[in-house]
Amino acid sequence: MSAIDVQDAITRAHHEEWARVVAGLARRFGDLDIAEEAAAEAFVIAVERWPTDGVPPNPGAWLTTTANRKAIDRIRRESKRDDKHREARMVSDDDPLEPLGAVEDERLRLLFTCCHPALGREARVALTLRLVGGLTMPEIARAFLVQESAMGQRITRAKAKIKAARIPYRVPSAEDLPARVSGVLAVLFLVFNEGYLATGPDADPVRHDLTAEAIRLTRLIRELLPDDGEVAGLLALMLLTEARRTARVSARGELVALPEQDRSAWDAALIAEGQQLVRERLATGAPPGRYQILAAINAVHTSARDVRDTDWCQVVALYDQLVRLDPSPIVALNRAIAVAELDGPEVALAAVDRLRDELAGYHAYHVTRADLLRRLGRGREARAAYDAALALAGNTAETAYLTRRRDQLGESPSTDDDR
Repeated sequence: MSAIDVQDAITRAHHEEWARVVAGLARRFGDLDIAEEAAAEAFVIAVERWPTDGVPPNPGAWLTTTANRKAIDRIRRESKRDDKHREARMVSDDDPLEPLGAVEDERLRLLFTCCHPALGREARVALTLRLVGGLTMPEIARAFLVQESAMGQRITRAKAKIKAARIPYRVPSAEDLPARVSGVLAVLFLVFNEGYLATGPDADPVRHDLTAEAIRLTRLIRELLPDDGEVAGLLALMLLTEARRTARVSARGELVALPEQDRSAWDAALIAEGQQLVRERLATGAPPGRYQILAAINAVHTSARDVRDTDWCQVVALYDQLVRLDPSPIVALNRAIAVAELDGPEVALAAVDRLRDELAGYHAYHVTRADLLRRLGRGREARAAYDAALALAGNTAETAYLTRRRDQLGESPSTDDDR
């Protein structure tokens, strides 16, 4: 086996086995620090030995055995952990763990622990990416534009809170499961959104590593909870959104809005998979949740060969459904964008202006107003709305797009004109 093949095997093992190894260690020893460090040591040893010894027939078992030995060695070395030494399940490496059903998969226990509602949102995201996703501390820090030391402290504090609050390492009870799954999905959606359009001015506008990781972890939950409609809905939403990623930013580094995107550049395989998930959920006849409706909206968009072919009537109807589930101002804003295509920009602008008090600090509100005012020929007001949006814009791609759109209006006149 070549060095490249060995490296590929190690990379594949890291993607496939990291969460499983960490989760197994966390259950066995009851300590996330020990679990994380022992798993990391096992992969370091794999990098050292596999090029010489060869890739083992069962990489996951090899990594688990090695990590368990490292964890036991650490506990034995640290005299201050005598009590933990006695309490830990110091089973031999070849002792089988009790069989687990799909919903009892160790990785799912780990996900629920990382996303426990007692932890702050930022801590949940960081822990999930580190312990479940296997991202390094520098990778996580870079993704969220914080210093590596600060991110390390955030993760350390979160693990300490889990220990101090005695947060259980388990899948929630049946009655608590829906609410807790919702929290896990919210974390993964946050990771995906940060990757799809980064909020930081110094970040790459699109972070494929984060979108890919969010999709991978959502696939994992889909595998573990195959009957959960919102898990399927979130996966479909991510796939249909990710399918448009390569058309999202121009060669000049400027954001490309949906109507202007080259649809031939969209990923047909991801669209087919996402639309199939949407159809499967519709076929169940079960009332759809928020992610399922958002996925259905994206399915309508990705079904149109040209923006002029979009079934805006269906899009508005889906937003009407979503408003009943989530009557937030952001949903109302997105509905207004669709209404503009169906009933005209004047009707949509009236709806958008009613959201001013709630969304004045939200850049997309000003972007939407600018576009509607532009279409109505109210150039001076449109320029002011673009300026407000630029003051709140998150990254260079969006700034470039908004600047171009504003500058196309020409110099600001003393009165509104029809530019």
